[in-house]
Amino acid sequence: MKFSCEKADFLATVQIASRAAAVKSAVQSLEGLLIEAEESVTVSSYDLRTGIRSVCGADVTERGSVVLNARLFGDIMRKLPDDVVTVTVGDNFMTNIKCGMSEFNIMGISPEDYPELPSVDDRVSIYMQQKVLKAMIGETNFAVSDNESRPIHTGELFELEGSVLTMVAVDGYRLALRREPVAKAETDNASFVVPGSALAEVEKIADDSEDLVRIVPGSKHIMFEIGRTTLISRRLEGEFLNYKNSIPKVFKYSVETDTRELMSSTERVSLIIDDRLKSPVRYVFGENIIKISSSTPLGRAYDECRMEGDADNLEIGFNNRYMQDVLKAVPAERIRLQLSTGIAPCVIVGANDDRNFIYMVLPVRLRANEG
Repeated sequence: MKFSCEKADFLATVQIASRAAAVKSAVQSLEGLLIEAEESVTVSSYDLRTGIRSVCGADVTERGSVVLNARLFGDIMRKLPDDVVTVTVGDNFMTNIKCGMSEFNIMGISPEDYPELPSVDDRVSIYMQQKVLKAMIGETNFAVSDNESRPIHTGELFELEGSVLTMVAVDGYRLALRREPVAKAETDNASFVVPGSALAEVEKIADDSEDLVRIVPGSKHIMFEIGRTTLISRRLEGEFLNYKNSIPKVFKYSVETDTRELMSSTERVSLIIDDRLKSPVRYVFGENIIKISSSTPLGRAYDECRMEGDADNLEIGFNNRYMQDVLKAVPAERIRLQLSTGIAPCVIVGANDDRNFIYMVLPVRLRANEG
């Protein structure tokens, strides 16, 4: 095998493909990159859960394939000068890498030992703009559960109804929901769950362009085609939370505030809270003001945030990190907080109530000496 290409282009391809390589595995080939040279060069990695395949244009003079250690090959590519890189595979998979005055010889392994990426039956496809899918993942994936005892909630629900895609993540303490119209869909209804770890990679691979992502929900795997990169992930099976019944629809109070102002106030009173000194943030909703406070062995903190509305001095406590995660993700400058009691969930929607996003945070019970 022998090919040449621009170092910058090939490095970008290698970095994308390396995301699915196993860091440590009893199977040596899973720690590697499968590099295949045909008309172009394809670089793949697969950790038996998620696989990534990316294509780079190259001048291929001799076809072939090899598996190279992902960490070592990636480090070499990063350190090479900006020039044309030439990769040549000789006997026993000894691989020569030349770029400018730099040259490396590293041992590869047989591609026959590399597992095949799963095939995905592509009877149905959903198309979305990259920037839209990227934003939806970034605004929901933080709420995916890390509790392996409920594997289905370690992923996000994708639910297509007509031309609108809804994405939902839950972890038992909060819920994040985003919905947007798709560019095109070959079905009116679809429902599947994608692992949060795979979506984190999709978010990194996608860019802020209007180019389309093709989403293919197969029977056992999900495929995302993003430009010249393909990501394949197993789909999670099980009964996902019935989110439509879980979100309250009737509230006693509804107040409006500036997202950034509430975020800043919450961050300030959280400065005395850490993983060792766990304590809730107390919100008191008065008339046109939210009084925010916290208390730990380090001391007390207090701040205020303006709001529109009156909630009869309702007191409610939240895990500061959970609330901050939501406020960081909210895709709106102003929000409406919908409340009923100090022990009922707080639902956050846009001030214009267009319902293209919904966040729900469960409260923390307050003690008399907190806040």
